[in-house]
Amino acid sequence: MAQEDDLRALGKIMDFMRALSVIFLLINAYWFCYEAFLTWGFTLAIVDKILMNFQRTTSLFSSILWTKLFCLVFLALSCLGTKGVKEETITWPKIWAVLAVGFVLFFLNWWLLALPIGKVGGASLYIFTLSVGYICLLMAGVWMSRLLKNNLMDDVFNLENESFMQETRLLENEYSVNLPTRFYYKKRWHKGWINIVNPFRASMVLGTPGSGKSFAIVNNYIKQQIEKGFAMYIYDYKFPDLSEIAYNHLLTHLDAYEVKPQFFVINFDDPRKSHRCNPINPAFMTDISDAYESAYTIMLNLNRTWIQKQGDFFVESPIILLAAIIWFLKIYQGGKYCTFPHAIEFLNRPYAQIFPILTAYDELANYLSPFMDAWEGGAQDQLQGQIASAKIPLSRMISPALYWVMTGDDFSLDINNPHEPKVLVVGNNPDRQNIYSAALGLYNSRIVKLINKKKQLKSSVIIDELPTIYFRGLDNLIATARSNKVAVCLGFQDFSQLTRDYGDKESKVIQNTVGNVFSGQVVGETAKTLSERFGKVLQQRQSMTINRNDKSTSISTQLDSLIPASKISNLTQGMFVGAVSDNFDERIEQKIFHAEIVVDTAKVSAEMKSYRPIPVIADFRDASGDDTMKASIDANYRQIKQEILSLVDSEIARIKADPKLQGLMKG
Repeated sequence: MAQEDDLRALGKIMDFMRALSVIFLLINAYWFCYEAFLTWGFTLAIVDKILMNFQRTTSLFSSILWTKLFCLVFLALSCLGTKGVKEETITWPKIWAVLAVGFVLFFLNWWLLALPIGKVGGASLYIFTLSVGYICLLMAGVWMSRLLKNNLMDDVFNLENESFMQETRLLENEYSVNLPTRFYYKKRWHKGWINIVNPFRASMVLGTPGSGKSFAIVNNYIKQQIEKGFAMYIYDYKFPDLSEIAYNHLLTHLDAYEVKPQFFVINFDDPRKSHRCNPINPAFMTDISDAYESAYTIMLNLNRTWIQKQGDFFVESPIILLAAIIWFLKIYQGGKYCTFPHAIEFLNRPYAQIFPILTAYDELANYLSPFMDAWEGGAQDQLQGQIASAKIPLSRMISPALYWVMTGDDFSLDINNPHEPKVLVVGNNPDRQNIYSAALGLYNSRIVKLINKKKQLKSSVIIDELPTIYFRGLDNLIATARSNKVAVCLGFQDFSQLTRDYGDKESKVIQNTVGNVFSGQVVGETAKTLSERFGKVLQQRQSMTINRNDKSTSISTQLDSLIPASKISNLTQGMFVGAVSDNFDERIEQKIFHAEIVVDTAKVSAEMKSYRPIPVIADFRDASGDDTMKASIDANYRQIKQEILSLVDSEIARIKADPKLQGLMKG
C-alpha cells in the first residue's frame, strides 16, 4: 500500500514538472511571437505585466534560448521519473533519430521569425516547428523510460559471462616460451601474454587440421627455444616444413650457444639431404634391455594393433626374437655389424641357422628358451608362426635408401651433450608413413634414453603429429625429464586419436602428466575433457518478465563452465584455450587462457622468403661429375647382405667345429 502511495506521489510530481515545461514553452511562443498573438487577439494584460516584471528582474527573455532551456530541463525531469512499460521494439537508434529531429526543430528555428513573410506568417511557422520539436523531444524522453536497458538478447552466446581477465604481464626467463595474445573481456579486446615459464613440465598442442597449432605455437616453440640455446630433436611429419624453420633460425642465432651446435637431418626420401646414423649403436647399449626397447619400438610401430595387446604371447615372441638378434649383433666382434639393416637381414635367414647361432651364446640361450623348446619339441608350425610374425612386418622396411641412412655413423644421438650440442630433425613422409615410422621410432626411443640424464645441456623434444609415430617411453619422459631440463612439446589432433594409436592407459598418462595445454578447435569428448580441466566459475543468470503494467527482473549466480565444450568446438583459426603451469618463484595467478595468439604474418612471410633450403649433405658425384647415388646405395645394400651371409657361414662353421655346440645343429 505504501508503495502505491509513493508511486502516486511520484506521478503527481512528474505531472507538475511537465506542466512547468509546457508553461515555459507557451511563454516562449507568447513573448517572441507577441505581435502575431496581438493580431489574433490572444493577449492578456495581466500576463503581459507578469512577463515584463520577469524580464526586468531576471532578463529571462533577453535571449530566445533561456525559456527553451528551462522548458527542456523540466521536460527531462518529468521523463526521468516516468515509469513506462518496457518494449523490445524501442531501440537507441530510434531514440537518437527522434531526439535529433526534435533538437533541430526546437532550438534551430529562430531564423523563421525574421523571414520576409509578415509577422503572422513567420510566427506561425515558428510556433509549428517549436511544437513539433517539443513533441519529438517528449517522445524521445518517454521512449528512454520504456527502453529495455538490460535486454537479454544482446548477449545470446553468453560472451560476457564466459570472458575473463587473463595474464597481461610478460614473464620471461632463460627457458620460457612467450606468446603474445589478444583476448576479449568487458566488451573490449585486451593485449596479453601466454607465459610458458616452465616448458620442462611438458606441453601438448591440440587442434583439428587447419586450427593453426603448428603456425601459431609449434613454430614459436622451435624459434624461441633456439634463441635460448636449446639442443633440439624435432619430428617433422611433413618434411621439410619444420626442418627449414629450425635450420634457418639456427643459422641466425648461433650466438645463443656457448658451443656452436651442429644441424643434422635424417631423411629416407632423399639420401642427398640426409646424414647417416645408426640408432642401435653398440656404444650406447649397456645391456639386453636396451635391445628389447629397440625391438619393442620397431615392432609396435609396424603393428599398431599390438599396442593394445602388449603382453600377449604372439606380440612378445617376435619382439624377444628381434631383441635377441640385436643383442647378438652387439656382442659379435665388438658390435661390428650392430645395425638395424643387419638385424633385418639376419632375421631373414632360415630359422635352422638363426637359432643355433643365437643359442650358442649363453646370455641368449635362456632368453630364447621358448623358441628352443618349440624347436626341439618338433613344434615347427608354432615356431614358424613366431618367426613369421617378426619377418613379415620387418620385410616392409627392406629398402636400399633406408639401409644407407641407418648404417652410417655421421653423429651420435646424445643431442644434449654439452660438448657437442645438436639440432636433429627427422623427416617422415605421409605417403610412406607405415614404413618410415618404425625406423624413426627407433631413433626416438634411443634419444629418450640418451637425453634424459643429469648434467646435460637444456634440450627440447618437439613431436608434431604425435600419433603418426609410436614413441616408446614418452609417458616416462614427460614424468621424469623435468629435472633433467628436457622440454617436451607434443602436437596432435585430439585425445581419441592419441588413444587409438597409444592405447587407453598410456594416452591417459600423457594427458594427465602434461603441465601446459593448448587447444584449438576440438570436438566431442576431447572438448568436454578440456572444459572440465579448465573448471567452473560463478556466472550471473538473469531472467525477465514483462507484463502489461510492469517489468520484473531476477538475478542469480551459479557455478558453470568457464570455457564450455561448445565454445571449444567452435573456436576460429588462431584462437586457443588452455592452461599453463608456473614455478615457485614465478607465480601466475590466472593460468587459464582463451585468446587469439597474435602472429605477425607479414614478418613471418618475409622471413620465409629469405629462407635457404637445407643444403645437400652427401654429394654422390664422382671425379668426372657423374651421379653415383644409386650405385653407392645399392652397393651398401649388397654389402650388408654379404656381411650377414659371411657372418652366418662363419658362425655355423664354428658351431660345427665345437664339440660342445654341435648338438645345436640338430633339427
